Amino acid sequence: MDLRRPLALALSLLPVLSPAAAADTLIALRNLRSETVVTAVDLGRADTATPGALRDPSAAIGMETRVTIYAGRPIMAQDLGPPALVERNQIVVLNYHHAGLAIVTEGRALDRGGAGDRIRVMNLTSRNTVTGSVARDGSVTVAP
Repeated sequence: MDLRRPLALALSLLPVLSPAAAADTLIALRNLRSETVVTAVDLGRADTATPGALRDPSAAIGMETRVTIYAGRPIMAQDLGPPALVERNQIVVLNYHHAGLAIVTEGRALDRGGAGDRIRVMNLTSRNTVTGSVARDGSVTVAP
């Protein structure tokens, strides 16, 4: 009995997997505490496709964990963010620019944040609390 025909027929009826469905999911190889910067040695692959999980290691390497990720668990995009440039209680430069007026002063960060994050800062001169965006150089820009 020739089994090649039934095998060929069975294989033709199998669904074709798209690359996204067959892609590996990134997992943590060790426990990653909150505020840990992810490196290549922290990452592994699992054969399962988890919705919302990262597949590309370059999207995770250099990012900072926002929550604790346990070993063997998928790395989700919302669990990572840019590394913090400003730590809580750090003295930062406050910048305010509006209609030709520029004010530069010092403030104390009340939150921690990375580039683009909005944090609260206490102006050391007036003791007022303002909210601004962390710039790439670690200063905080306050918008009108």
